[in-house]
Amino acid sequence: MKRILIVGIGAGDPDHLTLQAVKAIAATQVFFILDKGAVKHDLTDLRQRLIEEHGRQPYRIVEAEDPERDRTTPAYAGAVEAWRNRRAAIYERMIADELADGQTGAFLVWGDPGLYDSTLAIVEEVLAAGRVDFSYEVIPGITSISALTATHRASLTRVGRPVQVTTGRRLAAEGPPADDVLVMLDAHCSFAGLGPEWRIYWGAYLGTPDEIRVEGPVPEVEDEIRRVRAEARERKGWIMDTYLLRRV
Repeated sequence: MKRILIVGIGAGDPDHLTLQAVKAIAATQVFFILDKGAVKHDLTDLRQRLIEEHGRQPYRIVEAEDPERDRTTPAYAGAVEAWRNRRAAIYERMIADELADGQTGAFLVWGDPGLYDSTLAIVEEVLAAGRVDFSYEVIPGITSISALTATHRASLTRVGRPVQVTTGRRLAAEGPPADDVLVMLDAHCSFAGLGPEWRIYWGAYLGTPDEIRVEGPVPEVEDEIRRVRAEARERKGWIMDTYLLRRV
């Protein structure tokens, strides 16, 4: 049977790779990479570097163009589902056509496959379609959450208090759902307007040479975050940011 490894490669630092991930890369014959275009070449370059450093020849790299997602429609859930369906068709084709029976293929996933990533759901969709058969394993990786708390030297949890992970979209619609809130990829700085009782630990491009971070009471730093975020996105063409909101 064909075997697929879904390997978490960390938040951006090549040293985030775990020993388990190193062994998984060394055991892979075919690496599947979705090309996100010239603007996001950093995301592909890191994967190529890790393969070169830890892969064992002979191996092959199979690339395909990542389908575009409609980010303008108000029908967010429908747009994500349509995008995942297109990705599933690409995954299915690559596994069916490029991976022989008995071989091991791998998808190298930014961060951890179990946090804010679609790869697991897409692989399950491919299996459910029943046109290609394979087994798969998941290798965990260092998340952007771990990288964020480490760079700020802040604990994610406080004694006896929960932490909730949410999105910028939900934060904007509902406000902070708990006293400690971890927000993923907030394009609209939905924390703006919160009172001085809220402290923010914000970071972008975590674990990379371009890492930037800002910390402080929200009213004091929200303008700075807007500014550095806009400047960074203009300079690189893309941005991935994460932040912890904490009521103090």
